[in-house]
Amino acid sequence: MTLQEIHALVSQALQNAGTSRLQADATATALVTAEAQGLASHGVSRVPMYVAHLRAGRVDGQAVPSIVRQTTSATLIDAANGFAFPACALAVQAAVSAARTSGIALGAVTNSHHFGVAADHLEAVTQAGLVGIAMGNSPAAMAAAGGSRAIFGTNPLAAAFPRQHAAPIVIDLSLSEVARGKLMVAAKKGEPIPLGWALDQTGQPTTDPQAGLAGSMLPFGSLGGGSKGAMLALMVELLVTSLTGARFGLEADSFFEDQGNQPRLGQVFIVIDPAALGGQAVYFERVEAVMSAMLADAGVRVPGYRRHDLATQARLHGIELPAATLTPLLAMVQA
Repeated sequence: MTLQEIHALVSQALQNAGTSRLQADATATALVTAEAQGLASHGVSRVPMYVAHLRAGRVDGQAVPSIVRQTTSATLIDAANGFAFPACALAVQAAVSAARTSGIALGAVTNSHHFGVAADHLEAVTQAGLVGIAMGNSPAAMAAAGGSRAIFGTNPLAAAFPRQHAAPIVIDLSLSEVARGKLMVAAKKGEPIPLGWALDQTGQPTTDPQAGLAGSMLPFGSLGGGSKGAMLALMVELLVTSLTGARFGLEADSFFEDQGNQPRLGQVFIVIDPAALGGQAVYFERVEAVMSAMLADAGVRVPGYRRHDLATQARLHGIELPAATLTPLLAMVQA
């Protein structure tokens, strides 16, 4: 199937469930983009979850994001409990515009929902020749360092750096050992997960994805006895909640449950203009210098390039959705 065909199906399924055309198209674009990049855990498999949230009132499909507060270099967007994608696009657009004047700008979103692949929100930033950072919180799934009760979400953190004659460098991290969506995909397929990804409700390591979803994720670095992932999760949690008034992850019910509250989560986007600091020539020279040093080793891959290559192939040749994803999607379109 072509990406356009899949986009049309996803958008229609969301509209059938009560989503406005604006929100449906923006959400479909995000999900299809993730699918094209090989990120099935954040792709079209999320549609049934989104539809269930719509029907349960956990997300408002008719919401229109709006600017709550704006200064020279900071903008706060209220997603109004709608899907995150239109609100995040508005925040990024405002930050890009302001960064061109101020050198650095921040766009933030409050009262939001699941915001998908963090790095994908930065495409407009690198297209403008700017550097971007994205982060957001999510429902509690990981314990604080030294704790056993889920406090933080997997709280993704991403950064994107444009290159002059090549695709941008894109770094995208889930602060758990793996993204929680990978457990969702494994559960749907009836497949086990590796040890070291999650704990069950009793705090014991598990290979059962359902038990992991009911329990908690391990922060990255846990296998080495460290707590770096948990500390970074706390950093993201504070940046996206204390600055925006969004809910903590521990106040938001799980995305993987149909019933629950409106999550009202937060996202923050920071945009930096290299011209305001060392200058564009210096920036591009330094970026290429480190790329040359990295790529001198044959086994090194540039972060984000695998996703970029897969997306390029998907645009040319389309993608084949697995039956477990396509069948429920078609049922929602025909409903």
